[in-house]
Amino acid sequence: MEGKKGNIILFPFMAQGHIIPFLALAFKLEQKGYQITFINTPLNIKKLKSSLPTKSSIHFLEIPFDSTKHGLPLDAEINDSLPYNLVFKLLEISPTLEPNFKKILSDLVDEKIGFFKKPICVIADFFFGWSAKVTHEFGIFHAIFCGTSGFGLACYYSMWLNLPHRYTDKLEFILPDFQEAGKFHVTQLSPSLAIADGNDPYSIFQLKNLPTWKNSDGVLFNTVEEFDKNGLMYFRRKLCIPIWAIGPINLQENDRVRLSPRKELGISLDICKEWLDKKEKKSVLYICFGAQNTISASQIMQLAKALDGLEINFIWVIRPPLGFDINTEFKPEEWLPEGFIQTVQENEKRGLIVLNWAPQVEILAHESIGGFLSNCGWNSVFESLINGVPLIGWPMAADQFFNAKLLEEEIGVCVEMARGTTFDVRYGDLIEKIELVMGESEKGKRLRGKACEIKEMIKDAARDEDDYKGSSVRAMDEFFNAVLLMKERIEIGSQ
Repeated sequence: MEGKKGNIILFPFMAQGHIIPFLALAFKLEQKGYQITFINTPLNIKKLKSSLPTKSSIHFLEIPFDSTKHGLPLDAEINDSLPYNLVFKLLEISPTLEPNFKKILSDLVDEKIGFFKKPICVIADFFFGWSAKVTHEFGIFHAIFCGTSGFGLACYYSMWLNLPHRYTDKLEFILPDFQEAGKFHVTQLSPSLAIADGNDPYSIFQLKNLPTWKNSDGVLFNTVEEFDKNGLMYFRRKLCIPIWAIGPINLQENDRVRLSPRKELGISLDICKEWLDKKEKKSVLYICFGAQNTISASQIMQLAKALDGLEINFIWVIRPPLGFDINTEFKPEEWLPEGFIQTVQENEKRGLIVLNWAPQVEILAHESIGGFLSNCGWNSVFESLINGVPLIGWPMAADQFFNAKLLEEEIGVCVEMARGTTFDVRYGDLIEKIELVMGESEKGKRLRGKACEIKEMIKDAARDEDDYKGSSVRAMDEFFNAVLLMKERIEIGSQ
């Protein structure tokens, strides 16, 4: 019987980087016999329904939302499709979803919505800290799901609560409540954090949202306990609620979901695979800066010059430079050295220039990939580490700077090449970092060896056998036990 173990509500923030890991979690929970109800705004639900694998029985519920009432363009329901100046606006107005969320929960508890069962648990986005209080009004277990590293989010959480860079004249500083994270440099701050003073709109949102995490019954992280202990320990002592590392939570090949319209302008898996099959093992550098990030025009030019000066194969997913609409079509030759595209195509087809989107999961799983130049968004990081691919970090926003720090300083699978989009880079420096990871230096060999160790560590965490359960499997079991314990207490109390 479908969902015989009960109904679990999933409620992510309206961004592809949040919806995708929530959807991966939905598939995982569905496999365990739970009914899954996925809540989001109408436009996102419509896109999800149209691209969901036919084998899935996930149910979708629309939460009413009219973007025009909040000064946003019509159908502005996902931050990936918004210009940067409106991205925060969507976050800022997200608490206005609370009344409609409460109405949905009420109807589900009273079984007024079709064949939906009474919910036993709500798993909400970390931007929706307010949802814990609403959920508990109905006696339902509440958890926060973070599709991030514990370390990266711990730094992010501490930075916003303490704003430590405001209290020193030095370029480096430490976090007062997370000193084991080491030193930070002002260049590791996102633009919004760098200018925050506690009274700006972003600070006001964060200072209201972050403390509400304590109201939850626990936090789920898409990470692995063995290589993320410091970040997870930070939250255990800070929030005093259960913290579960349940990674890897990732979409499988047949579960790929496309939310952003610009992805249609990409390249097919067949073409990628045919090209990669002709390359030697570990010889290809994959370059992609995530679904929402791009670099400046001068940085694109310097990266192209670096690739032109190297004797390596590469796949580069390229988008319009910073300051241009990344949702529009463009001619990459306008931003690349003259003749660059023709040269890399003619020289034994050394490079693939891909517009906007590529099948990243499948590319990183190919044996020809030897390195990944990434913005260090955690979804991409995990897709790389699962396949034992070392990273070259170019963080640009939010927790990406802290993920790069974790990967380079604590785990040892990354070399940071550049930082942010407002700084000049020189192609000579870029060449040096790429050669370090892709070449035969001792450090390059250590990086690749460590990446293979982490691949096995992730595999071990996910092992679920009769005589052995990995750390992530045990954590998921503990989460389910906590949910069922609360359900039993509520049922006993209502008798």
